[in-house]
Amino acid sequence: MKKALIICYYWPPAGGPGVQRWLKFVKYLREFNIEPIVYVPENPHYPIVDSSLIEEIPEGITILKKPIYEPYALADLFSKTQTQQISSGIIKDNSKQSILQRLFLFIRGNLFIPDARKWWIKPSVNYLLPYIKSNGIDLLITTGPPHSLHLIGQQLKKKTGLPWIADFRDPWTTIGYHKKLKLTKRSSEKHKKLELEVLSSADHILVTSKTTKKDFKKITNTPISCITNGFDANKKSESVLDKKFTLAHIGSLLEDRNPKILWQSLKEISDELPDFIKDLNIELTGKVSASIISDIESYNLKNNLSLPGYVTHNEAIQRQNSAQLLLLIEIDSYDTQAIIPGKLFEYMASGRPIIGIGPRESDVIEILKTTQSGNYFTYTEKEKLKNTIIEYYRAFKSSGISNTTGDLTVFTRKELTRQLSEIIHQF
Repeated sequence: MKKALIICYYWPPAGGPGVQRWLKFVKYLREFNIEPIVYVPENPHYPIVDSSLIEEIPEGITILKKPIYEPYALADLFSKTQTQQISSGIIKDNSKQSILQRLFLFIRGNLFIPDARKWWIKPSVNYLLPYIKSNGIDLLITTGPPHSLHLIGQQLKKKTGLPWIADFRDPWTTIGYHKKLKLTKRSSEKHKKLELEVLSSADHILVTSKTTKKDFKKITNTPISCITNGFDANKKSESVLDKKFTLAHIGSLLEDRNPKILWQSLKEISDELPDFIKDLNIELTGKVSASIISDIESYNLKNNLSLPGYVTHNEAIQRQNSAQLLLLIEIDSYDTQAIIPGKLFEYMASGRPIIGIGPRESDVIEILKTTQSGNYFTYTEKEKLKNTIIEYYRAFKSSGISNTTGDLTVFTRKELTRQLSEIIHQF
């Protein structure tokens, strides 16, 4: 077997979408004649924890660990909430930022380049070099964010000559929150310089969306492959459809992703159709911004709102499988066109129709269309959104809302791992 050293930050018991991609790749790589060796922090700062994911780590996988120093622990002494939000990429608009958050953002953006895990780079290189030489490692893989991990890969490649694949789960300098870090001109240039060095020195680049691939192609000649996130076909959940007309969103829903046209549409429908308000259930699972809850209540939908909070991955799958409709919400911005939320693929696997709301040129649109998994709306298409919900509601009241039936084979985790294995075996 070809031995691949995979350097990642998010690993069980980390929760949220960041951990899923490489946990699932590792699960299937052996089937394609690749032995994964995983390197992770011993004492990481995870904003979300889901211990149930530990059960999905394949038996016998070598997991290397090295302590990491993170300034977030120190920042917690001042404000744990602010620290968790910034470490998760949750940043309020300038007008709503406290003095403390502005200070945290300035420090994060200008002193911690490329990010707050930069102090793990040198210790990791020193720790991994002898292991690589004595254990016959054939290939290096890094995945970010945090993008400091790519700098570990860059240095290891330079010192060992091994081929290196850099996986970008999200863009670096073009992701939405990057602009909110209060960067000086010098810091901004340093980020771009490091990004270019990584893109140019890696042997292969992986991205999760076609838009990110197109953007990276403008600045590097390194081969780039788009391997999206996906769903695990082996992970089935028996669920009974809700008796209510449940619109469910799984995952964080924060103030900059507030779909006001949806709340407006639901209010108008409740005024027009007498039974609608009795049947409606808006289920928002995960972290939900107080401003979004306030907006929903302002449209007299308080009694129709369910807030289960954060649940395990297994329970999240059960909830999405039982919903009548699934909500996929993205920020209305040019910077989010390349973002394909990991939840999309598990949504599709559930077979429940998806209501997507986001930017005009989103990569999500093509996926929904080709798989016939649901409908997509921009933030200016309220009437179209409203009429679609009415159509689904009428189906709900008569024969029921049918499952979608599109071919999803290309998005199974095993198929995506096969695509990855072909790239690895090139080296």
